[in-house]
Amino acid sequence: MTFPLLTPLTGEALRGAGVPAPFRLGQADRVRFRELDVLDHVNNAVYLSWFETFRIDYFRHFQIGDYTTPGARPVFVLKGVSVDYRAPLYLEDVYVVAGRVRAYRRTSFTMEYGVWRDGRLCATSEAVICLMEADFTTKKPLPESTLEVFRADGANGPG
Repeated sequence: MTFPLLTPLTGEALRGAGVPAPFRLGQADRVRFRELDVLDHVNNAVYLSWFETFRIDYFRHFQIGDYTTPGARPVFVLKGVSVDYRAPLYLEDVYVVAGRVRAYRRTSFTMEYGVWRDGRLCATSEAVICLMEADFTTKKPLPESTLEVFRADGANGPG
């Protein structure tokens, strides 16, 4: 199956790529030469860039903040991230990155990600992200509109 690259994938397109529910948003792309390491597979650090790119696309797709007006975007700070590498990806492989919010608290949330190639899960990741005030030191409560998006992902909240 072929997928449009760098375009949001939802529903049937995700399931066709082997991405299971409850993931409801993903994006396909192709491995580029610059992403390879000396072993000719995707460098471990590249996955973090893929997850960050997806995260911003997720925010934009679900209208979490204004990403067009300078100074208006929310200040999300990555607190921690882990990656589990399961299978290598190689030059020209078409892959799908999908993600969702798994849990949230008052000022932070946990996103989980996966990378699939031909229906096979190749990597997983989990990131804890905090919403901060513009001073980058004071935590800010997540707005209700953002929590609604997270709940639609099936995220568990406090309590």
